[in-house]
Amino acid sequence: MTDFNSILLPVADDFTAMDHFIQTGINSKVPLVLSVSRYVVEAGGKRMRPLMSLLAARACGFANSDNPKHIDQHLKFAAIIEMLHTATLVHDDVVDESGLRRGRPTANATWTNATAVLVGDYLIARAFDLLVKLGDLELLHIMSSGTCEIAEGEVLQLQHQHNPDSTEADYLQIIYGKTSRLFMLATEGAALLTHSEHLRLPLKAYGEHFGNAFQIIDDILDYTSDAETLGKNIGDDLAEGKPTLPLIATMQRVHIKDNEMIRLSIQTGGLNDLDKIVDLVKNSGGLEYCQMRAKQETELAIAALNPLPESIYKQALINLAKLALDRLK
Repeated sequence: MTDFNSILLPVADDFTAMDHFIQTGINSKVPLVLSVSRYVVEAGGKRMRPLMSLLAARACGFANSDNPKHIDQHLKFAAIIEMLHTATLVHDDVVDESGLRRGRPTANATWTNATAVLVGDYLIARAFDLLVKLGDLELLHIMSSGTCEIAEGEVLQLQHQHNPDSTEADYLQIIYGKTSRLFMLATEGAALLTHSEHLRLPLKAYGEHFGNAFQIIDDILDYTSDAETLGKNIGDDLAEGKPTLPLIATMQRVHIKDNEMIRLSIQTGGLNDLDKIVDLVKNSGGLEYCQMRAKQETELAIAALNPLPESIYKQALINLAKLALDRLK
């Protein structure tokens, strides 16, 4: 089975340079901003979104570029994507009142909610400051409109919190903004910077379907994994009153009494019936439905790459989608 390191290998040098840009890009004169920003950036996971951007650029034929300016621009763009992602995580943790992310204390738990919100704002502002310096107006346009949609997705999720009548269509609209949109910016932006106009839509579609699959898988794991693997507590989504796809699919497949129990748990954020709900998710057919939808979205992501020329970078993007799905095994 393909592992993450083998996917990273074709762009390992780019990735290291991109990581350096992230560290040097955060250069606030305010010590607290610097401390909190570095804390949250260093707490980052595998940096999947900038990795996807680097792979997408190389898959567009960027490997043939020998212009240092072009290379520098692309690495900075990947760093900008990660800064934006980190900012959204910081804000998410405040909204969700999370004390733990990836097994370590969140910024809001380590400092305060106010500090975390303002540092999240700084990271977004800094990302756009760096983006302006890339000098590409079309890239600035898609990034600004895309960032608005990311914020709208988060507000939409808040609107549907504790709402047991949320539908699968509502769920897909939410995850489009809160998850898929940034993957789409990472891939479409790479095509834009490499002047590969004909590959913008295929790469954008790859990012969208990858993001959908990625979030569905995350939401499945909230009911099937363990706290050590997740880096957060099992049932956190239910405690926050989030009607994610596993609950939506399960409610459609259980008896009225069980349906009412799940509805009440979503409305109150109560975990008294968590064990029963986990069993229902696993045994009602809801889990299998979610797995099928994640597989469908993964297949759509891979199919979207068909117009790209064959390369180790395209194959790495395919393997990345497959690896995300393998988290369910």
